[in-house]
Amino acid sequence: MEKSAVLTTKLFAITISILSFVNTALAFDGGSTDPKPQPTLCDELILPAGYPCSEYVVQTKDGFLLGLQRVSSSSSARIKNGRERGPPVLLLHGLFMAGDAWFLNTPEQSLGFILADHGFDVWVGNVRGTRWSHGHISLSEKNKNFWDWSWQELALYDLAEMINYINSVTNSKLFVVGHSQGTIISFAAFTQPEIVEKVEAAALLSPISYLDHVSAPLVQRMVKMHLDQVFLVAFYYFSQLKSIFNMKMIAGFIQMIVTMGVHQLNFKSEWGASLLVSLCDTRLSCSDMLSSITGKNCCFNESRVAYYLEQEPHPSSSKNLNHLFQMIRKGTFSKYDYGKLKNLIEYGNFKPPKFDLSRIPKSLPLWMAYGGNDALADITDFQHTLKELPSTPEVVYLENYGHVDFILSLQAKQDLYDPIISFFKSMGKFSSI
Repeated sequence: MEKSAVLTTKLFAITISILSFVNTALAFDGGSTDPKPQPTLCDELILPAGYPCSEYVVQTKDGFLLGLQRVSSSSSARIKNGRERGPPVLLLHGLFMAGDAWFLNTPEQSLGFILADHGFDVWVGNVRGTRWSHGHISLSEKNKNFWDWSWQELALYDLAEMINYINSVTNSKLFVVGHSQGTIISFAAFTQPEIVEKVEAAALLSPISYLDHVSAPLVQRMVKMHLDQVFLVAFYYFSQLKSIFNMKMIAGFIQMIVTMGVHQLNFKSEWGASLLVSLCDTRLSCSDMLSSITGKNCCFNESRVAYYLEQEPHPSSSKNLNHLFQMIRKGTFSKYDYGKLKNLIEYGNFKPPKFDLSRIPKSLPLWMAYGGNDALADITDFQHTLKELPSTPEVVYLENYGHVDFILSLQAKQDLYDPIISFFKSMGKFSSI
């Protein structure tokens, strides 16, 4: 068989594997077309399950319009004129996900529904760029400045404004639940006194602040290549399949992309499979793409993957991913590193300032759960986080859990959600219901 035919066959096989199993191909979409109108999260997942749900829009200080959903118990008799709600709890999703992540299983298995049924006033956060948020007051998604942010802005602007808004509406401190990226932004935000003073307690699933021991093979490969190199190799393989470009043309095109900036990362882009093919070779099996990214997950229902993919993944920014890669390379939990000159302009120092975990108040109750098979929230990094915190959090260790199990495991209710509810109720905030 000719080399080109072998390559084509290999590409086709891997692409089919990706599409049929996990479809979490990293790709980019420059925002050249307007997004199709989407139904609301309330309409899509929550109201059909029989739970009252309201939509809110919150504006950040830098002009982004974030979607917030408020979910009540399916037993409408619990709430009369909004006077008998339980304490508010804000749910914060992970990278390339959004608020729908908390409602993807049945009402008996999904944390968002379970919290509502236990009387909590459930608020669902959606950070900028996700499909359930609402853009910007002046910037189009086609504008590169719309995507000029990382998790740093998600912590200091998005999460800060969500907390302020919920606090103003409920006149109450709130509980926070975060998963993955939701824990990164929580840790960073909790170092800021004006934010953390409005938080009663937090439960963090797959908690991340340090990332230098990430063991996920695909993530390690991407980190070593840098984003511009990833795109170059991806286009090379795509050109071999399509027989359209030569290397000189590709190099010029990639240089143009790098110069102009690739700003939006969209897992549902048509380029997705081609990019992952460029990252996978004989040294990295792509037959189980999800495990290559998250570690082996023990307990979610693989037969529901197609249903999960109706909602996931959501877009994010290339700057956000690059910020995470910086953390992996440097072993730091710091603001975005622009390089010495721009750092001096932005921060007044050659190095970006660290988020100091010791500034999180010792009085803030923390509950954390981590997994033995989690290739992103590594055990060593988790222990590093614990050493820097001034408090001693309650900790749950689940040996067989991977990164995705914490939101999709069929056993999560007994393993995680019931203990979280007990932890929150121990704060004594349920006296009125």
